[in-house]
Amino acid sequence: MAKVSTTPGKTRSLNFFIVNEKFYLVDLPGYGYAKVSRSIRESWGKMIEDYLNQSSDLIGLFLLLDCRREPTAEDVQLLEWLAERQIPTLVVITKADKLSRDKINRKRQQVEKALGVATIAFSTLSGEGKAELVSSVLQLVEDN
Repeated sequence: MAKVSTTPGKTRSLNFFIVNEKFYLVDLPGYGYAKVSRSIRESWGKMIEDYLNQSSDLIGLFLLLDCRREPTAEDVQLLEWLAERQIPTLVVITKADKLSRDKINRKRQQVEKALGVATIAFSTLSGEGKAELVSSVLQLVEDN
């Protein structure tokens, strides 16, 4: 089970979850809106960078972005880094239940155009996007 919180910044380490005894999902600390000290944020950046640089098993990354926020400079930098290394990336627009269908669709188009990556709108409350996200994860695993 993963611990979740309404307050950003609760994940402070790499958390490995084995799925069906076949592959791992790795939860990385969120850096965007966490209210933590600069030194903690920098240590997360180093930890994330080390993992992404050193993991020989990394086959893709799902970047979670809150639908009510704009992508940050760190998000853009991460996506550019992933693209340089040809690491498949999908942006998951979270909390899709917080906006109207029209606003979510516009947000997806905006992010896809600005960042050059595919997106999925997702909501844990309504279940929107769950099947598409699960399918994307399984397809990525199957392809690798």
